[in-house]
Amino acid sequence: MTSPSDPPAWYQAILPVIDLRGGQVVRGIAGNRDQYQPIQSRYAPDALPGSIAQAYASSFQFSDCYVADLGAICDRRLDVAAIESIAASGLRIWLDAGIESAARWQSFQRMLGDGIPYRWIVGLEVLESWEALSCLLQQIGPERLVFSLDMKEGKPLTAAAEFQLGPEQIAQRAIELGVRSMIVLDLASVGRGKGSGTETLLGRLYQRFPDVQLVAGGGVRGVDDLKLLKGQGAKRVLVASALHDGLVKPAVSD
Repeated sequence: MTSPSDPPAWYQAILPVIDLRGGQVVRGIAGNRDQYQPIQSRYAPDALPGSIAQAYASSFQFSDCYVADLGAICDRRLDVAAIESIAASGLRIWLDAGIESAARWQSFQRMLGDGIPYRWIVGLEVLESWEALSCLLQQIGPERLVFSLDMKEGKPLTAAAEFQLGPEQIAQRAIELGVRSMIVLDLASVGRGKGSGTETLLGRLYQRFPDVQLVAGGGVRGVDDLKLLKGQGAKRVLVASALHDGLVKPAVSD
């Protein structure tokens, strides 16, 4: 039940993104991580994680956010201070820290404590095996684990031999193992403002697996893309550049 003052459904679907590197929030461009530069936002005075998180919580009134710790993903160095500063804003964190195994998750969980994060992202890009995903599902639980179907230019982003399948086949296998939440993301689209490029795949997955929480993102240009992705079955949509550039404004209503 919504009231006339409630944000529209497409706004409520937004899952804002924070990409961390070197203690700052950076702007992701097509997955070329060595080229990421500190974000410039209309809503924050600097690129510090706490400042961006506060803008999301106060200006946009978001309640959660997706955090990609690029230091952890690329170099296995978890930025605990930055993550804690984001959590201090009150946002519940969906954390992508490059977890490839249960041992890595256990190590990072000990560093952060039980209260952070709200959900853990397990990405295809770094995942070791199907067995590793099964173990992570058992330890984290399907209600807190989010599998990320990472792609680049439509192809699964993985070096593991057992993942040399089509995107839809990988999604099906992950769901058979117990995944109940899945990100559908093409890194080639991130930050380029050309749309996600995953709409067709998203629609097919929604038709086949309507009970799975699908999260879309990458290259969102504005409200029309949010509405399109939601119409294709996305429950949440990852957004960063469109927020900071003013293409999607705070507390928008139809």
